[in-house]
Amino acid sequence: KEQIIQMLTDLPEMFNGSQETDNCLGAALQAAYKMISPTGGRITVLQCTLPNLGPGALKSREGAQMKEGNDSALLGPTTDFYKKLALECSGQQVAVDCFILSNQHVDLATISGISKFSGGQVSCFPGYHNHLNLSMAEKFERSFRRYLTRKIGFESVMRIRCTRGMSLHTFHGHFFVRSTDLLSLPNVNPDAGFGMQVSIDEDLKDSREVSFQAALLYTSSKGERRIRVHTLCIPISSSLQEIIQGADQQCIVGLLAKMAVDRSLNSSLSDAKEAFINACVDIISRWKMIQCISQPGVLPVNPNLSLFPLYILALLKSSAFSARSGIKLDERTMSLIEMKCLPLAPLIQSIYPDLYRVDQLEQCRTQEDEDGGQVPAPDRLQLSAENVSLSGVYLLDRGDIMYLYLGKLTPPLFCEKIFGVPRMTDVDENLLDVPELENEDSDRFRSFLQFLNNKKSHTVPLKIVRDDQKDRMLFISYLVDDRSESSFSYYEFLQHLKT
Repeated sequence: KEQIIQMLTDLPEMFNGSQETDNCLGAALQAAYKMISPTGGRITVLQCTLPNLGPGALKSREGAQMKEGNDSALLGPTTDFYKKLALECSGQQVAVDCFILSNQHVDLATISGISKFSGGQVSCFPGYHNHLNLSMAEKFERSFRRYLTRKIGFESVMRIRCTRGMSLHTFHGHFFVRSTDLLSLPNVNPDAGFGMQVSIDEDLKDSREVSFQAALLYTSSKGERRIRVHTLCIPISSSLQEIIQGADQQCIVGLLAKMAVDRSLNSSLSDAKEAFINACVDIISRWKMIQCISQPGVLPVNPNLSLFPLYILALLKSSAFSARSGIKLDERTMSLIEMKCLPLAPLIQSIYPDLYRVDQLEQCRTQEDEDGGQVPAPDRLQLSAENVSLSGVYLLDRGDIMYLYLGKLTPPLFCEKIFGVPRMTDVDENLLDVPELENEDSDRFRSFLQFLNNKKSHTVPLKIVRDDQKDRMLFISYLVDDRSESSFSYYEFLQHLKT
């Protein structure tokens, strides 16, 4: 422990002033693997530049144009070096986790293979700079602190079983499939998500329900060998109406997103987007058939799936699948990785963030927090400019970061009560947390922020976005209900589905 602390203390000075810009990630990974393979464990990589020396050296693909038909090639790896090394790591119970602190292209599509097949995680912090981008630096610090302090399981395997007559045929996430239903996970953590597809092979008419069971065998950080089992039993029905009425729209969207990632890598982005549209059309047409609705111009959707088209539109506008110009290759790749690996709740929140108006919290209803106290409960708003007033203040919660948008005509009283300044233009946009001021409005606002953070794995940073600054376009880009470059508004998308 003392040697590790001493190394971390000396590290900032070891290469201070160095002009060396080359990177030999492959060789470093090989050396780390040889050191840790006898015991197993995890390797943590902090990568800033494209690896261009030694084993696994790469050339930049950032300038390559994403054209029709070649997108799957650009989104795939250029070498199998990192995949092969990952499989060696997996065999020795070693996982590799990557933190990408990039201001430039690192070919994430290729180097992420080291994590994908070893059961590791990939986190990306674009534009990271310790002084010039404080919100991203704070986001990295909090994410890394969570990474170092969360629970972890070693030498894990997971097997999922289901009722006879059904079978699991495709798995989604970061792992290596040892056999048809056994997933090798050198490391497992509570922030990882997995998905799997089920096929019905036999007639289930004689059954009343089907069961699924997931068993995870792992070694705790204290060296204890443990097994955790989850069993789910759900009823079956031959009625299509009952199936649709019992559907979980968020779960469907989450699995469709994972399937679309595979389709993008194996076929093309256009095929993945077409599959999203077809899923919407299928659900609408089936419900229309069940309800015998023949009225033209009507878009019939079961209330249980009423938000399904909205989630699909949000997916189509995400960095993973959007056709808009300016999306960097690494940005698209990172979005695809998140679709594949995030647990369901954070995935849905990243696709369609939560938007609240927070300058009138004293007027909204309240709810109880975990300690029995009262916190504000403002209504969630549709992500449309129609719901954003110039005189309002809005909180957009994306899951891994929150944005506080201050309108051009933000009331001076709000600025005084929350930030201690007389005008919106005086609010420091580099603030990472709201200051603690001794008044009811400040207490109310901070309690609401804390209530949202309590639902997350760790406290996330808050970024101030003023209407008079260029960052306002970042906030506006999340208003997915509105029309944008080369994409429909929500209303236009519904009209498109009708035809």
